[in-house]
Amino acid sequence: MTTATMISTSPHTDDEILESVRREFKWEPKITSGDIAIAVKQGVVTLSGFASSFWEKRTAEAVAKRVYGVRGVANDIQVKIPFTRTDPDIARDAVQKIANDVSIPSEKIKVVVKDGWVTLEGEVDWQYQRASVESTVKKLRGVTGISNQIKIRLVPSALDVKNKIEEALRRSAELDARRVSVEVHGNSVSLYGSVRSWAEREEAERAAAAAPGAVQVNNYIDVTP
Repeated sequence: MTTATMISTSPHTDDEILESVRREFKWEPKITSGDIAIAVKQGVVTLSGFASSFWEKRTAEAVAKRVYGVRGVANDIQVKIPFTRTDPDIARDAVQKIANDVSIPSEKIKVVVKDGWVTLEGEVDWQYQRASVESTVKKLRGVTGISNQIKIRLVPSALDVKNKIEEALRRSAELDARRVSVEVHGNSVSLYGSVRSWAEREEAERAAAAAPGAVQVNNYIDVTP
């Protein structure tokens, strides 16, 4: 994981945040496209233009989120593949990569590809397995987007899910769990409260998504630097 650039002064204005995001983009070696435009309004970053891969598009979003002062990100980047790759090639590559990950029950996963867009179907026991499949596929050459329709079999009680998430939040050294509240309805988790940075917000969401039975995480946490 790339360490965020340390900035000597805390950005408060949109112009300062814009300059910080631009510097962070230059600092990130995974972003190679020169066709990505950045705009900032009221702390919300809008990314537009073109990326050479779906992986680069997601990386650009992650880089913008980790900059101090950013309150939200709208990712309007389009994926423009600089080469031609057929859907069967992408599908075969995806199936092979999934099969190579011993943590994923690959025999229960189905991959469908149309015009570079990958749809993942099937059933797993844990949320981390569902996330691992998507993480594996989004790095493949030629992928323009992903629809993750994988379902999770394990359905513990809502109270059990809530307790496990709250315990995970308290264990995290990266956020103040006292500022985050958790609500669980079925397999849907909702997070509320406020944190000091987008990185804290994402850490809370990551902790919630790792809980057994958490299929969907709705993150309503506010970022208040």
